[in-house]
Amino acid sequence: MKIAVPAQDGSLDAKIDMRFGRAKCFIVVDPDTWGFEVVDNKQNIQAPAGAGIQAAQIVADHGADVLIAGNCGPNAFRTLKAANIKVSTGLDGTVREAIDSYKNGELKPAEDANVEAHSGM
Repeated sequence: MKIAVPAQDGSLDAKIDMRFGRAKCFIVVDPDTWGFEVVDNKQNIQAPAGAGIQAAQIVADHGADVLIAGNCGPNAFRTLKAANIKVSTGLDGTVREAIDSYKNGELKPAEDANVEAHSGM
C-alpha cells in the first residue's frame, strides 16, 4: 500500500499543502516501513488550468492507493476515484501526522470533493 500526501517540501515533517493540484510536491509513503518517495509537481504549480487532473494522474502513476489532502476539487476527485484511489480530505498538519492518523483508523474516505472547481489562476 502507498499513501500520497501533497506537501510544501520533501520530508515527512513537511506541512500538508492545502492546494492539491498546485502543491509543491507529493510525498508517497509506505505506511508499514515509512519509506517514501518525493514526487515533484512543478509542472502544475503555474498551470493555467487542469492542475488537479494532472496532479491526480501523477499520484496514480506513482502507485498510490490513498490520497490524504487538505483540499481536493471535483475534477481531481473524479480522476482519483476512476483510478481506484481512496481520498481523505480536510487534513492539516504534517505528512507524518496524516499518515499516523490513517494508520490509527482516524480518517474516513471522502464521498465527494470538498472545494469547488477552479477556472485557472
